Amino acid sequence: MAKKKLKDRAHHFWREWVKPLLVIAIVLGSLRSSAADWNDVPSRSMEPTILPGDRIFVNKLAYDLKIPFTTVRLAHWSDPRRGDIVVLWSPYDGKRLVKRVVAVPGDVIEARNHRLTINGKMAAYAPPSQDTRAAVESLGYDVDKIAIETVEGRSHAVLAESMEGVGASFAAVTIPGGKYFLMGDHRDDSFDSRFWGFADRRAIVGRASAVALSFDFKAWRPRWGRFFSALR
Repeated sequence: MAKKKLKDRAHHFWREWVKPLLVIAIVLGSLRSSAADWNDVPSRSMEPTILPGDRIFVNKLAYDLKIPFTTVRLAHWSDPRRGDIVVLWSPYDGKRLVKRVVAVPGDVIEARNHRLTINGKMAAYAPPSQDTRAAVESLGYDVDKIAIETVEGRSHAVLAESMEGVGASFAAVTIPGGKYFLMGDHRDDSFDSRFWGFADRRAIVGRASAVALSFDFKAWRPRWGRFFSALR
């Protein structure tokens, strides 16, 4: 009798608690895997656009639809464009990375002293606007080391400590089909395509479109002004 009661209780616990929670976990996990997710950023490689302590929103439906928990594509409607910030699986060590697309399949890219040339046309570089200067100075950056880089009408801030550092210059290279050339906006502190080569299209899991939350771990306080702010 006692054994039957124990079995009934176990069945009740499974039916009323474990099974519903398992279903919820599977549904939420599937949504995170194939539709929308977040990514915590621990490194400085995308400064000043993305800061250590940012939690960014990742739109996994930006380019295609994949089977949950796989890289198998069910549907495809777009591909990453120059200037997109993407989340991908690193071809170097398999870790998740956040980088910017600077060249797409068929492009010819080269760099001299952190100045990019794509398909024979040099990117434009300009000083930050007053609003951008105020924003980056409030975060503690040296504004003289920041420029606004523009490629085919898309602009964003880049940071360079030195014009002659490792990776500041590289010879012209053509991007093969199905591959992308990615870089961090902090050009002196990013381990990217300059060092580990091209990123495969299948390794790109989505586009980073916004900062959801942000916390300054040095000062132990939230960065309220970055909450729910769009990335560009």
